[in-house]
Amino acid sequence: MPGSTVTARLLQCNRRHEGAAPLASYAASRATRGDDADRIIGLYDRHAQAFDQERGRTLFERPWLDRFLTLLPPGGTILDIGCGMGEPIGRYLIEQGYAVTGLDSSPGLIALCRGRFPGNDWVVADMRTLALGRRFHGILAWDSFFHLLVDDQRAMFPIFRRHAAPDAALMFTSGPRHGEAIGSYHGEPLYHASLAPDEYRARLGESGFDVVSYDEEAPACGGHTIWVAKCRPYGPTA
Repeated sequence: MPGSTVTARLLQCNRRHEGAAPLASYAASRATRGDDADRIIGLYDRHAQAFDQERGRTLFERPWLDRFLTLLPPGGTILDIGCGMGEPIGRYLIEQGYAVTGLDSSPGLIALCRGRFPGNDWVVADMRTLALGRRFHGILAWDSFFHLLVDDQRAMFPIFRRHAAPDAALMFTSGPRHGEAIGSYHGEPLYHASLAPDEYRARLGESGFDVVSYDEEAPACGGHTIWVAKCRPYGPTA
């Protein structure tokens, strides 16, 4: 499939945006694509309060979160990349007894997290330059990672690895095939991209992760495409 297209399911699976407009194929210049991807940071911050009100709390993601948690030690540490305002996913993880560190590029969304869950660690940062100097039992990038340009997604796998404890679990959502697409949220461009499944598998393997499960456009999860992987034990130079 050409790299400039992706199915409309990529936005349908992005349940962060209950009221977002449908996606269209996207074949703009690389500079324009980069601008749209970079605008995601400001978009979430400008609409933090609206997103908080519109984001569903039904936790349809729970079966996949539970699958992820079975790979972690009880009470382990989780890095939630793109945590939003911490609900419903962050809340669920905290209520299950895990020590959550939430990361988001939006100061407004992180402020909501800090107000709701002051006992946890909430960080304003860009995932593309993440360097916390800590490793976690679990790393989650649910409906966040696929806002990055494809080259930025490729560069994330070593970052995942550097933040992964031995035997850590990684879960993220993607599109079902290679391509880029754009929708809108409150009238602003909403960028999405995905690698091909075979490339995700290769990138995971090269970075020391083995795929545990892959669900493409899972009907029970609102059409999400979901990856769960496990970090291999470290070698002597890891």
